[in-house]
Amino acid sequence: MSAQRRQSGPFLWGDKVQLTGPKGRMHTITLTEGGVFHTHRGMVAHETVVGLPDGSVITSTTGDDYLALRPLLADFVMSMPRGAAIVYPKDAAMIVTFADIFPGATVVEAGVGSGALALSLLRAVGPEGRLASFERRDEFAAVAEGNVTSFLGQRPDNWTLTVGDLVEELPGVVDDGTADRVVLDMLAPWECVDATARALKPGGLVVVYVATVTQLSRTAEALRDTGSFTDPESSETLVRSWHVEGLAVRPDHRMIAHTGFLLTARRLAEGTVLPALKRRASKSDFSDEDVELWTPGALGERTASSKKLRKTARQAQDAAAKAVAATDADSALRTTETTADDAVTEKD
Repeated sequence: MSAQRRQSGPFLWGDKVQLTGPKGRMHTITLTEGGVFHTHRGMVAHETVVGLPDGSVITSTTGDDYLALRPLLADFVMSMPRGAAIVYPKDAAMIVTFADIFPGATVVEAGVGSGALALSLLRAVGPEGRLASFERRDEFAAVAEGNVTSFLGQRPDNWTLTVGDLVEELPGVVDDGTADRVVLDMLAPWECVDATARALKPGGLVVVYVATVTQLSRTAEALRDTGSFTDPESSETLVRSWHVEGLAVRPDHRMIAHTGFLLTARRLAEGTVLPALKRRASKSDFSDEDVELWTPGALGERTASSKKLRKTARQAQDAAAKAVAATDADSALRTTETTADDAVTEKD
């Protein structure tokens, strides 16, 4: 069964609450007994939030009003502890749609990073689906596990998180020809193309998330070279918000522009030869050495220090423990209420 956090009802201890202040700034807190939210615009005691319905307004000690709402998945992702760069909500939404992640699907994800995309994939596959995530670094895996558990309230039963290289570990976790979708979010996805082809069902889909044009080109050529996939399609997603107030309607000065490229391709049946395209753009000759000069590996990928990762992992695991405790308390409360109702019914 898949874990699902409470989506409605009054706020309880352990719930996450998004407080929006007078200037529109959002703060995400976890309700704890004796806890106090501090700001230069006054304080809000956590106990004043507990028991209120979603969408209530709380007044701070200085008289400022704060709107209290349960954070959306996108809100949580943008504020959760990070070990690695996250997949932005705009890209996660496109991955779920372009990869056609459906309820009941078996999905492979590598690497898991901080767990942002895993949350969207778990929602999409539903309780009957399965998500198998892979991550090379223990620290990143700890952060991701904490974030997923924290948001959902418990660790999902239909989610496995394997620490290790996808090429080596995938055959022991997912049988060949049984995966519906494979999502690759890593530095060198072209190294995993053969393993992906073996894992996917005929007609299955691989979606690759990369940051640079050279990664995009090299992965596309690797997919073509296998002869096992349709011709890959690539895109990027840009989001620009608008200011709309009366007659003042204009695009905002800032936008979420390039974060990454998406590359998708479908798995062909064994022995199938893809029909040649009538027109295909010519490309200059290049070698792996040429491309490597432009990849993040050669340029020096910026990674967080081990000390920072350990701290981030502790924060994520602490939030997860509080979320699990809140889920257990809510389940116990519901059981008590049901027992009391049954007793009243029998008495009547």
